[in-house]
Amino acid sequence: MRKSAGIALPKGKLGVLTVGMGAVATTFMAGVDLIRRKKSLPIGSLTQLGTIRLGKRTEGRAPAIKDFVPLATLEDIVFGGWDIFPDSAYEAAKNAAVLSTEHLAEVKKFLSKIRPMKAAFDQNYVKKLTGTHVKKGRNKYELALQIRDDIQKFQKKNKVSRTVVIWCGSTEIFLKQHAVYETPESFVAAMKENHPAIAPSMLYAWAAITSGVPFANGAPNLTVDIPAIVALAKQHGVPICGKDFKTGQTLMKTILAPGFKARLLGMDGWFSTNILGNRDGEVLDDPESFKTKEESKLGVLEYILQPKLYPDLYGHIHHKIRIVYYPPRGDNKEGWDNIDIFGWLGYPMQIKVDFLCRDSILAAPIVLDLILFLDLAKRAGMRGIQEWLSFYFKSPMCAPELYPEHDLFIQSMKLKNTLRWMMGEDLITHLGQEYYD
Repeated sequence: MRKSAGIALPKGKLGVLTVGMGAVATTFMAGVDLIRRKKSLPIGSLTQLGTIRLGKRTEGRAPAIKDFVPLATLEDIVFGGWDIFPDSAYEAAKNAAVLSTEHLAEVKKFLSKIRPMKAAFDQNYVKKLTGTHVKKGRNKYELALQIRDDIQKFQKKNKVSRTVVIWCGSTEIFLKQHAVYETPESFVAAMKENHPAIAPSMLYAWAAITSGVPFANGAPNLTVDIPAIVALAKQHGVPICGKDFKTGQTLMKTILAPGFKARLLGMDGWFSTNILGNRDGEVLDDPESFKTKEESKLGVLEYILQPKLYPDLYGHIHHKIRIVYYPPRGDNKEGWDNIDIFGWLGYPMQIKVDFLCRDSILAAPIVLDLILFLDLAKRAGMRGIQEWLSFYFKSPMCAPELYPEHDLFIQSMKLKNTLRWMMGEDLITHLGQEYYD
């Protein structure tokens, strides 16, 4: 089935509001500024460098994605956001120590003009941080209304025609599904009652969605992955997606595990250790925040390997994850993996992976792509959960009756087929039998 035509063109400016102006957000902003001024390349961005095959292989049609679908251009983007510290984006970028002194000097003028609005913050949900630039209100509902007012003021001041909000903040404590999440009405009542199940991230999601603004969740927090918010997104015609940007170690798992399964190689165990020293590492040093991250990372292997279908190969995997806060490492985290596999006749083998990666450098292009794709989805009339954006997340959202798809290659195929469908092109199945008939 093809989607009917009617994607609105990206006229005017696109407002981008990041919740959190730390390492990820400022690296993203700095990168966009450098790329716009032809000082660097948008490496890692599907929307900027990716191509998409159309039709048969013999047709030779493979346009750039940004030429195929009507995306906003980088020149259209206007930045804003919230943070628990009053530092400008430049000061925050300098403190994050992700960018080189040369790049910081290049973007100083641009980033210095971006100052955060006061954040809705509660230390009970992020225990390792103490906010100094925070909103005050009688209850959580009042804080959510203040956020909604912030969005409206930003839109008016910057004369933007469209806006996207993306969570680039910290991992909150682990929360389970609760009765107050069931309906929009019960959610609002819980905000007014200051219910502990309502985390700060949810206030931003509610404010954005009820303002008609798409929302992406880059942390493993529940945030938009609750019935009330999903219902609101459908009611307001707003696309949403999440959760938890897929950057380092989990990215490797979603690349390697599909290969083991495709070759039907068995697995006894996968042990993962993360060493990182940025604000994310500090937050995850709290056991309750780590629990949220652990849940996000643990589900990957089970969904990819499907032990119920292959009990002899994957029915008894020992999957262990450790995250260690080590300040000297800064944003340059290390993901170390030991994988115990077995092959023909059960003979054991091992694989060792040591990924010395840069967390915010890997996350920045994800932020860019999600913003542009969510804006596209909104103009295309798409609403609710955008499962086709699972490619970017550790714990992707999906419809309640489905299981999430974690295989990176299936996710990539789903994303590109969605773009083909949106533009009325034939889907690619990779069958190719017609070449041999």
